[in-house]
Amino acid sequence: MKKLSGSRHLRFGRLSSALAALLLGGCNTLAPVNVPIAAVDPSAGYRPANLLKRSRVVKNNPETLVVLTFSGGGTRAAAFAYGVLEELRRQDVVVNGKPVNLLDEVDIITGVSGGSFTALAYALYGDKLFTEFEPRFLKRNVQGALLQRTLNPVNWLKLGSPLYGRSELAADYYDEILFNGATFDDLLKTPGPAIEVTGTDLSTGARFAFSQGTFDLLCSDVGQVRLSRAAATSSAVPAVLSPVTYRNYGGKCGNTMPAWVQDVTSGDDERRPAGRALLRYRDIKSFQDSANRPYLHIVDGGISDNLGLRGVVETLEEIEASPAYQKQVDFQALRNIYVVVVNSRSAPATDWDTLPFSPGITAQLFQSSSVPIDHFSYESVELLKDIAQRWADKRKLEVAERRLGGESKASAEAAVPELKFEAIDVSFDSIKDPVERKYFMNLPTTFFLQDQDVDKLRALAGRLLRESDAYAELRKRSRAVEAVKAGAAP
Repeated sequence: MKKLSGSRHLRFGRLSSALAALLLGGCNTLAPVNVPIAAVDPSAGYRPANLLKRSRVVKNNPETLVVLTFSGGGTRAAAFAYGVLEELRRQDVVVNGKPVNLLDEVDIITGVSGGSFTALAYALYGDKLFTEFEPRFLKRNVQGALLQRTLNPVNWLKLGSPLYGRSELAADYYDEILFNGATFDDLLKTPGPAIEVTGTDLSTGARFAFSQGTFDLLCSDVGQVRLSRAAATSSAVPAVLSPVTYRNYGGKCGNTMPAWVQDVTSGDDERRPAGRALLRYRDIKSFQDSANRPYLHIVDGGISDNLGLRGVVETLEEIEASPAYQKQVDFQALRNIYVVVVNSRSAPATDWDTLPFSPGITAQLFQSSSVPIDHFSYESVELLKDIAQRWADKRKLEVAERRLGGESKASAEAAVPELKFEAIDVSFDSIKDPVERKYFMNLPTTFFLQDQDVDKLRALAGRLLRESDAYAELRKRSRAVEAVKAGAAP
């Protein structure tokens, strides 16, 4: 066998080093992204319920709960959600000489797919978001950059591994341009609202939330998971991007069931148990089955909940069904709940129904996935409104029973507080001008839009919010509360 010449040996050495670097880079990326925990600590970790209690200690109005839900839809969704944050930030009030705004009143933000980027970035950057988010993400050709990286031979070795897919490549890119390696532990240091972004369990269709409560089921720590990976997971559109895999160590760390489980599964109550709570209970048990499910493959959150609203609906039904859970979350202290549903659903115009032949296979596949998601989203909003109406009716019944002196023990235990519950819908469907509505409905679901489209989406979000009667009442109520706290007449 001939020895390599000096120059050839040098070239071979450089090639070997380059290959080693690529392999090491791949190994670093493939290192455990959700490490195991030995025991669950309910007081530690990124738990929206605990963060909510923390914020209510220092927030302006602890009797009012404000929730924002950001839908999926690529850059279109991210920009539309950003416009809502901008509008809330513009609404200023002054308390004891200190300027605050309605954005400070927000307690929880949920995000799915494109909306998850806005939610996570706001949690990380806080007020700096309003100088950083546009150049770093909204007005950047994210989709083009991801395509270039996919086609770059430098990345082919990693992409050739079954453990490193296009979503991992995307997560690394999101870290470079936006998240800077931040993890959920880093969000514990920020004073902003609780954030919950979600993906979908590819095997079961269950909602997969990035919170310590979900990761308790896996006997794992969400704190070390990168925000970029959560965003990449939440936006991992099947077939376009790869599923993102998480290790499941569930059933080995002494995790206990939430307080509402006993009430909805005991069978002692004559009332029909909340169906969505029972479904969630089934999902919980499935997540804990690490013996049969040691790996979970998670895809786009929009498949199970494109509005980021499903978790809110489930939680409200669990609260309604469980007196024990009401006490655990201090629900009786609330007097006002505002849920702002930011829905960037699009519906590009087609001429299918004017033609005698059916659309092509690509169009059929796209429509067969988008139509059920849109209908599911509509149902979620209506479910939220149904809960609001049911609580109002229930409250009236309880008051009537008290007046007649015939309040039953069951109704007393399951009582809901006297509160105002409003769902504020911010969506393209509420645009009155049909020409303008068509324009926004035809914006593509991509991670790149022209700068003028981004600006129009931001402006539209603020305008639609201001046109809402419920939003006007929220502003009025907040100003009245702040005026009283400041010692002035409301």
